[in-house]
Amino acid sequence: MTTDNKGYSVASDAAVLETTPEAEAAAFAADSGPKNVLEAFRAYWARVRGGEGGALPAIIGAIVLVIIFANTSDVFLSKGNFANLLQQAAQISVLGMGMVFVLLIGEIDLSAGTAGGVCAAGLALALNNDGNLQSSLGTGVFVVLMAIMAVTVVLAALSKLWIPAVIVALGIVIAVGHLGSTQLLAMFLSVAVGTSIGTLIGFLVARIGIPSFIVTLALFLAWQGVLLKFIGTGAAIPTRNFDLVDKIENGYMPVVFAWAVWALAMLAYLGITAYRSISRRRSDLSAEPLDLVFVRAGAIAAVTGLAVFVLNQDRSRTVFAKIQGVPWAVLVVAIVFVFWTFILTRTQYGRFLYAVGGSRQAARRAGIDVVRIRMSAFIICSGMAGLAGIIGASYLGGVPSDFGKNTDVLYAVGAAVIGGTSLFGGRGKVRDAVIGAIVIAMIPNGLNLIKNISSAYVFLVTGLVLLVAAGADALSRRRPAED
Repeated sequence: MTTDNKGYSVASDAAVLETTPEAEAAAFAADSGPKNVLEAFRAYWARVRGGEGGALPAIIGAIVLVIIFANTSDVFLSKGNFANLLQQAAQISVLGMGMVFVLLIGEIDLSAGTAGGVCAAGLALALNNDGNLQSSLGTGVFVVLMAIMAVTVVLAALSKLWIPAVIVALGIVIAVGHLGSTQLLAMFLSVAVGTSIGTLIGFLVARIGIPSFIVTLALFLAWQGVLLKFIGTGAAIPTRNFDLVDKIENGYMPVVFAWAVWALAMLAYLGITAYRSISRRRSDLSAEPLDLVFVRAGAIAAVTGLAVFVLNQDRSRTVFAKIQGVPWAVLVVAIVFVFWTFILTRTQYGRFLYAVGGSRQAARRAGIDVVRIRMSAFIICSGMAGLAGIIGASYLGGVPSDFGKNTDVLYAVGAAVIGGTSLFGGRGKVRDAVIGAIVIAMIPNGLNLIKNISSAYVFLVTGLVLLVAAGADALSRRRPAED
């Protein structure tokens, strides 16, 4: 290194030669990730020691709970209870997957549970009144509902959120055209109402600037009033008589069909991940080693294959009828999981969402439309609340006036955080909600099987698990800063 006549450092010719494109490419290729399973494990363990445990604590917690409950109840590990557990976790999983998007940008949605109740009420009223929401709600309430949905179409369009705008617009068409007597259209209406709610929340938070805690807490109370206005204080609106809705939680896939879906899913996963690893290595990009891809695919195939095998066994307690097959709710959760995982990990939108959650100011300087991304997160969350409302209505067989106002949103947030999503934004995956939901559902499921135990312990244990998960998240974020 030499200096010029002004005292500034000047690189030598040898140093300049080291910055040629060939040298830069070689340096870049040197950082191509772990070369084998052992190196990948060491890298993962280093991340765990650095505070990035991901879903590992939730998996360990699930194993501990299984051991405890298996030793306290002979029923817990039965085939029938395993199916019940997955059915109980389905609604929490879907609601939690939507919550992940809001948590990723460092926000929260406390209204998702009651919003799901409003969406489910719209579904049930449409089905029970031949699609005529106007007659069941009254002209005044119906007009106000359609006006709010129309306004949210405009708000979404102004923010260039075209897909939500189209979904809500189609929901208006279904409601005005009395098309909700068709079960698929009634379910779409439920999601459309949720999308409309999310657009309103996103506008108030991202455009107006009201803190999400205040907005969603206010709407948590408001949607309870709306639900009472829709349903009244009487009996729940039934959905058990509608076959398609009812079978989501109470129907089961044929055995052969379940195995075919499992086989296709495993082959697709192996093919996509192996192709990605090979193609990235050929381009000298960081990629997972191919043997790690096969090990992980084999582990996933073994776990899911065992689950399918158990669920395909007859679990009835009588000889007069068979109860076997994977619940349809599991397939719904799997499809939603794959879809949103693809969106988060393989699209520009997913990269933008993580960027906004990591640093809003940096994302804005990079040219990302931060307001649009923040609005979209709330839209996805409330849209998933609409889908979760459908699953909840199927599980309960109807929509009661207190639908979603109790622990639904707390369990959804808890599922995401327990699974590894950060409350502070920028870190998390869709899988976190699914893993966390199983842990959350496992607590009441297992405790209720223990004789002479108070239901108070369900809340105590769930709260303790959530506190531990949130504490671990906070400590993991402090550790890098202290280092």
